Amino acid sequence: MNSLLQKAVDGIRLTPAEALTILKNAPWTEVVQAGDLIRKRMHPEGKVGYTAFRIVNYTNVCEITCSFCSFCRPAHSPEAYVLSLDEIRQKTLEAKAKGADQIFLQGGVNKDIPLSYYTDVLKMLTQELGVKVRGFSPVELVRIAEFNNMNLDELIDVFKDAGLSSVPGAGAEILSDRMRQILSPKKLPAQKWCDTLAACHKKGLPGSANIVFGSVETPEEIIEHLDYVRKTQDIAQGFKSFVVWTFQPQTDKFPIRHVRGDEYLKLLALSRIFLDNIPHIEVSLLGMGLSLGELGLHSGADDINSIVIEENVLKNHGLTTIEAAENFIKNAGFTPYRRSLNFD
Repeated sequence: MNSLLQKAVDGIRLTPAEALTILKNAPWTEVVQAGDLIRKRMHPEGKVGYTAFRIVNYTNVCEITCSFCSFCRPAHSPEAYVLSLDEIRQKTLEAKAKGADQIFLQGGVNKDIPLSYYTDVLKMLTQELGVKVRGFSPVELVRIAEFNNMNLDELIDVFKDAGLSSVPGAGAEILSDRMRQILSPKKLPAQKWCDTLAACHKKGLPGSANIVFGSVETPEEIIEHLDYVRKTQDIAQGFKSFVVWTFQPQTDKFPIRHVRGDEYLKLLALSRIFLDNIPHIEVSLLGMGLSLGELGLHSGADDINSIVIEENVLKNHGLTTIEAAENFIKNAGFTPYRRSLNFD
């Protein structure tokens, strides 16, 4: 193992320049080996976590119009929708019948939805139906606050009081402002994305972070992304996990490329190596499938973040039942444990 990887295995923090050297030059097998060793040091008990939740996309109306997204619709489209409270209740009851106890609320940026809709949904889910709720990407939070003439801290307090318990690191993709202009000029700038989540974390709403790669990003931009996340975690300590995704083909407006399995595993392992302040690394079964997911558990990941009962935006290559999730983890050589979205 090269000296930089050994340095990380020994518990010494890598600089972004050192991480870039590893990404560009180190053999993927050595990076994976180092990621696995660090995982064993951080989680010597050999457990792998999973969740049981349903994604509820409460609206597909969105004004951000990301170039890679095929889910959003303009408000005047005949396919546009905003779910009613009864529809969300029914989806939640269906999820509970399958063993889920958490809802992941995510939608488009829709200026026509009143603030009372969000608070009514949160109260219904938490008080009436007894589920925990993760919800609202950074750009949703920023825009909802703007639409209602509130500052971000005020909105966070309102949503937290209504029952929100955590926030996703959605909408990160690549935290490089060059790439964000390609993704969507209306996306939050990289630093604004970080600042928004830091504000949530400081208010007691933890969550996750991620990276989505496989377009025209450079190795330097991948490391820039990881550095943004690590610096934010140093400040606010709210990221419970980090997930590595790849772009899926949805539109012809955004360039994507094939990501080989070894490339995915190398970045997964490098994330474990570089993000020394984030406790858990999730492998994306939904995006990468079961075979590569199993290898990911031997490359630095300690979580599979399944099951996903409903997914409307991406094609689900993962697991859909609790039994399947536990069997998958056992067959990979680990002990499964069920966790909340907050890793409680």
